[in-house]
Amino acid sequence: MRIEVPLPSLGEEEDAVRGGTIALWHVEEGATVQEGGDLLELNTDKAAFVVSAPVSGRLVEKRVSEGDEVSVGDILCVLET
Repeated sequence: MRIEVPLPSLGEEEDAVRGGTIALWHVEEGATVQEGGDLLELNTDKAAFVVSAPVSGRLVEKRVSEGDEVSVGDILCVLET
């Protein structure tokens, strides 16, 4: 099964970060990742965040690259479980 991984909401409702810049991928296409494992780092105007894998699986497609601007809800990658 393929799972699209969106950028989750970061922070509480009032102070939630709406997006940022992909700083660094921790996983390459074809590699496996465990649920909760680090996928990538996101830099915002407030802080740096780590986006974790929502499920265990193999990263089959990156939809964004380092340096890309993304918003909450944008699909970051696809995992195959």
